[in-house]
Amino acid sequence: MKNINHVSKRTVGMMPGWQKVLILTSMLSCSLSGIAYLLSDLLDLQKKIFGGHTMLSLHGSTAVFAIMGLGSVLTFHIKAGWRAKQKRLGGITQLLALLILMITGLLLYYGPEAFRERAIQTHWSVGLLFFSLFCLHALRRRA
Repeated sequence: MKNINHVSKRTVGMMPGWQKVLILTSMLSCSLSGIAYLLSDLLDLQKKIFGGHTMLSLHGSTAVFAIMGLGSVLTFHIKAGWRAKQKRLGGITQLLALLILMITGLLLYYGPEAFRERAIQTHWSVGLLFFSLFCLHALRRRA
């Protein structure tokens, strides 16, 4: 008799289609809008092309959906991957990066002015790192 409780390593932590779309769309749109904001700020295009607050508003709005997506994977995807001992380093690193991004994002709006410049630099650096890690995690085949 076949064991119906057996789950192959290839299916551990697999997300349903709606969740995969939410995660990929929200994380990528948040990352790409952040990169676009960074580039527009560095190249001084923010006010000239994007009308000042537009890119920042887009980035903040997509961050809300990215956090919702993160919440949706905490209960199953991350737990299943942890138990299966798959992609632990990448998963932990992404979670830490997202935690830092959430904290620095909040500090940018609600933190003391003395922390603002450090929060900006940290947010940009960790954001670029997260984008790379997320792409590697999503594209790397399971071992």
